[in-house]
Amino acid sequence: MAPMLAALALLALISVSEQGPHEKRLLNSLLNSYNTLERPVANESEPLEVKFGLTLQQIIDVEWNDYNLRWNDSDYGGVKDLRITPNKLWKPDVLMYNSADEGFDGTYQTNVVVRNNGSCLYVPPGIFKSTCKIDITWFPFDDQHCDMKFGSWTYDGNQLDLVLKDEAGGDLSDFITNGEWYLIGMPGKKNTITYACCPEPYVDVTFTIMIRRRTLYYFFNLIVPCVLISSMALLGFTLPPDSGEKLTLGVTILLSLTVFLNLVAESLPSTSDAVPLIGTYFNCIMFMVASSVVLTVVVLNYHHRTADIHEMPQWIKTVFLQWLPWILRMSRPGKKITRKTIMMSNRMRELELKERSSKSLLANVLDIDDDFRHVPPPPNSTASTGNLGPGTDFRRSFVRPSTMEDVGGGLGSHHRELHLILRELQFITARMKKADEEAELISDWKFAAMVVDRFCLFVFTLFTIIATVAVLLSAPHIIVQ
Repeated sequence: MAPMLAALALLALISVSEQGPHEKRLLNSLLNSYNTLERPVANESEPLEVKFGLTLQQIIDVEWNDYNLRWNDSDYGGVKDLRITPNKLWKPDVLMYNSADEGFDGTYQTNVVVRNNGSCLYVPPGIFKSTCKIDITWFPFDDQHCDMKFGSWTYDGNQLDLVLKDEAGGDLSDFITNGEWYLIGMPGKKNTITYACCPEPYVDVTFTIMIRRRTLYYFFNLIVPCVLISSMALLGFTLPPDSGEKLTLGVTILLSLTVFLNLVAESLPSTSDAVPLIGTYFNCIMFMVASSVVLTVVVLNYHHRTADIHEMPQWIKTVFLQWLPWILRMSRPGKKITRKTIMMSNRMRELELKERSSKSLLANVLDIDDDFRHVPPPPNSTASTGNLGPGTDFRRSFVRPSTMEDVGGGLGSHHRELHLILRELQFITARMKKADEEAELISDWKFAAMVVDRFCLFVFTLFTIIATVAVLLSAPHIIVQ
């Protein structure tokens, strides 16, 4: 009984409604003789004005005036607007020229709102996919401009005049903030183009979506780790060569940076049109780390050189033992390296070479003055014992004058013993001088290795700072949250 009462009440409501019959009569009056292929204008020589707008929330706003869809609302019970399916009406064939959608038109066909003055409002939602050239020159500090070109596919400008609804461009009031991109703006522009194939002008409306990549993610996940890894490579130059971990540290940092760059390459756009800014920075850091490994090998080679295998060239002594330590403000224990000491050392070396070239062999061996020279006298020499100048018998200088006559027969044996003593002195002196020279040469090689270490530390630190600052300053913007 209750369902019957409800049904009767519903029929009663329908029977007393005034909107239904008038709307039905109006639809029959409008659509009985309506032709969807007819362009709705009073004069065929005049273009139909279509207002086109875009809301950045998957919505297109198209508005035009249909001459055949006008009525007097008082004749139809006050009905001022209708919702009519688009396949029953003429609709401008406005499409996106640079569409990348599989169906070309990604809109959903909704009803057209028709008002009594002939105004038609068509607001179809949809997901629009367009082709867009990506410029990755400044990635990840890049701005992208993507064009969406809309126009009629079959009507030229003399038949359909496409007008931009808002001169400011698209409506951004309903845009939802994106975590990866920051929306700068979406200006629109009306273009009238005459193609070579057709003399008629064709009108299109192009919206340019200007977006900027948010760099906070890339800054803390790509740039900061790369700088930290490169700083660890710089610390390798402060590690002593005798620790045995100097080369291991450099190779480990190089491998870690290689693995990190493989992860970074996956996030970079796959294109060869341009080299990304961050790719250039990573290549510079990679080159720096690889060069640090090579120079670490040079440092270890210098540090472990010995005198019996390598001889230090004069240019290495001049560069790595004098001038470069003076520039880097380095010093050795017991040796102060200044410009004055360098000049004095070079002058003393020249004087020493001249003095050694003028000495006799015995004076050079015994490191004594050249006033005393040994000239072997004849066996029967009777020269005075008071004069020890040149030509003096070397044996008489070690014999007392009172016993010279008694030891005349033993001078030959003493002469041979003195020669043996001189040979032993020469051997011991040579060994001591060789040991001192070897120790000094080894010390020079180690100091040269230390100088190379310090020089590489300064150079690569400066290179890392300059590369990082140059990348950040050359970017259009640094941090966009």
